[in-house]
Amino acid sequence: MKKSAKETRFSWEQIKDFCDTLTEAEEALAREMVSRISDKWSLWTMSVIAELGQPMRFSRIMDQVEGISQKSLTKTLRGLERDGLITREVFAEVPPRVEYTITALGAEMLDNVAPLWFWVAKRVQRFQDCRAAFDHRCELRPGKNN
Repeated sequence: MKKSAKETRFSWEQIKDFCDTLTEAEEALAREMVSRISDKWSLWTMSVIAELGQPMRFSRIMDQVEGISQKSLTKTLRGLERDGLITREVFAEVPPRVEYTITALGAEMLDNVAPLWFWVAKRVQRFQDCRAAFDHRCELRPGKNN
């Protein structure tokens, strides 16, 4: 049985009402954080760090976040650290050693995003079917300019 909008835990109206209480700066930060969790690499990087349950070195993270460049991983880790979602610890050794760990705030974020991630993963076939149907309809359209 499907839940109606009124039966969900939060309504969009409640969220909007709460967001209306935020200052302009707070609202801007909230939007930045939503963008952070929806960007290409942040959640995946956080999940890799959290999954191990212990500090990770840059190279090990890079090995597990398939397809990410060194530059993108560096940028992602800096942003996550700035937002308090991971910590970065530098050890005064030669060569210097740097380790990253998920914070309580980062783990809490992952706990809240995990159900959405799982929901999407369970519906991959449905998404594939919808895309195939759409693509088929587009191929049949007269005057298609692709």
